[in-house]
Amino acid sequence: MAAACIGNLLEWYDFSVYALFAPYIARALLPPGDPLSQLAQSLLVFALGAVARPVGALLLGQFADRRGRGTALMLTCLLMGAGTALILFDPPYAVAGRVSILVLCLARLLQGISAGGEIGGAAAFLVERAGRGRHGFAASFLQATMGLSNMLGAAVAASLTALLTDAQLAHWGWRVPFAIGLAIIPLGIVLRRNDAAPKPPAAARPPILRTLARHHRGSLAAALGLSLLWGAAPYALVIYLPLYAQRFSGVTVHASYVASLAGNIALVAGSLTAGAVADRIGVRRLLIAATLLLIVLPGPILGVLKSDPGTAAMIAVAAGLCGLVALFVGAAPLGIAGLFPAAVRATGIALSYNAAVSVFGGFAPALLASLGTAWHGVPSAALYVALAALPALAALLSPPFRHGHALSRAEKSISPAPESISVRMPGDETLAPATRGGTLS
Repeated sequence: MAAACIGNLLEWYDFSVYALFAPYIARALLPPGDPLSQLAQSLLVFALGAVARPVGALLLGQFADRRGRGTALMLTCLLMGAGTALILFDPPYAVAGRVSILVLCLARLLQGISAGGEIGGAAAFLVERAGRGRHGFAASFLQATMGLSNMLGAAVAASLTALLTDAQLAHWGWRVPFAIGLAIIPLGIVLRRNDAAPKPPAAARPPILRTLARHHRGSLAAALGLSLLWGAAPYALVIYLPLYAQRFSGVTVHASYVASLAGNIALVAGSLTAGAVADRIGVRRLLIAATLLLIVLPGPILGVLKSDPGTAAMIAVAAGLCGLVALFVGAAPLGIAGLFPAAVRATGIALSYNAAVSVFGGFAPALLASLGTAWHGVPSAALYVALAALPALAALLSPPFRHGHALSRAEKSISPAPESISVRMPGDETLAPATRGGTLS
């Protein structure tokens, strides 16, 4: 679990601290202008990493399916470290001019490629290594590390804003979080080295993309629909929440960072709980319930800040929203992994997830910042998540989830057993060979 999740922790840590320190990054590395324009430019560079994710999904997802999960995870860790180092040592715009912009863009591209390949290999790795009946709990650690990374980022941000002046943060303090991220890279390499022995390429295997296109179109469509909400909810309600609260609700910078730290504790606990519950009641049932809650509850929760922008209210809002997100994202890795057989699982997960995150996740902060506080009285972040939840709900009601045809093939590859398999999977069915005519019951 540590080997699989360390890269995900680094990925989300770098993404979260970039979002938290976006105003300072803009002042240091982008052309002078009004603060809102600089912030928008900085968030668009943030989105550049999301655009590069499908490239990483195509390249590293297939690499993981052909050459082994561990080898691919080692490569993604190295790419993430290279991108973090570029941001850390990027010269200020006042010194290097446009070179600083190019270095920042290159760093985000490398981080995006790494993140694009990370999710497929890590999710497949966790599900395939899990014990029988523990697939959901094992996969939920992937999202729990997102909360841990956000906690680390929020703790660093809260500490720096308390210890340094605004001028010090603008001059050099914003680089400290990236130095911490770079220091974690060697740990990731050490943890993944033991699992990085490449497997020999299989002879005469059909191309992975052609296999997905011919035999798993329904699973890809269902995974894409689920991934829209998997990408949108964390970006809009977890990563973007501190900036949203600061700009539109009058919450202080320090209070928003402290609340983000508290909220991500709820994200970690909620993700692990969701994985364990998915193993007991079935992941499809849990995902449907979580999707409906994400449609209904974020608006009223965010509305609390209109009447009370204090620290206590901000902590309660962050904890509530992160807990809601956790119910969905904690179970989502198993939900999508179960749609694909092992031979194409890493690529299938990576392609569907990153295609969705590229648009609905990476551009969420810039889009929400431009939209303002609300659409017709509904907080923009809440409405954004509700819209993303509609295709996710449709995916959960589609044949690949409802009938479990692809799921039975995936279950055989996840937990092979000579006689019977008794594991809850995304269709909520229990698979056993001695069922009626070999079908699911």
